[in-house]
Amino acid sequence: MNKENLKYTKTHEWIGIEGDVAYIGVSDFAQSQMGDIVFVDLPKVGAKAEKEKQICVVESVKSAFDIYSPVNGEVIEVNSALSDNPALINQEPYGNGWICKMKISDKSQLDSLMDFKTYEEFVKTQAH
Repeated sequence: MNKENLKYTKTHEWIGIEGDVAYIGVSDFAQSQMGDIVFVDLPKVGAKAEKEKQICVVESVKSAFDIYSPVNGEVIEVNSALSDNPALINQEPYGNGWICKMKISDKSQLDSLMDFKTYEEFVKTQAH
């Protein structure tokens, strides 16, 4: 995924659209704040996701972090590679470190998310 074509949340998740499928992951900023990721409690396939509600938990050596859905939808696939290698999120947050794929139920919700340039400015205000 090209990070410049993604949409972002204030809680540092990203969403990328390919056809009717939305990929969900966490931003490079988020993974760097988390530290070394050691476990991902993946969502269940078929789970209903609600915008701004928790869809899974990522655990690092520092702490556990809730991951929130950027939009309403249904989980149609999870990145099972994260079960064996959760550090993929650290290594490739916009590539093989994606968390799940969803079918979006309301595409208009994408309009409320930040584009890359806006997100970069937002991150600057977070990094104190």
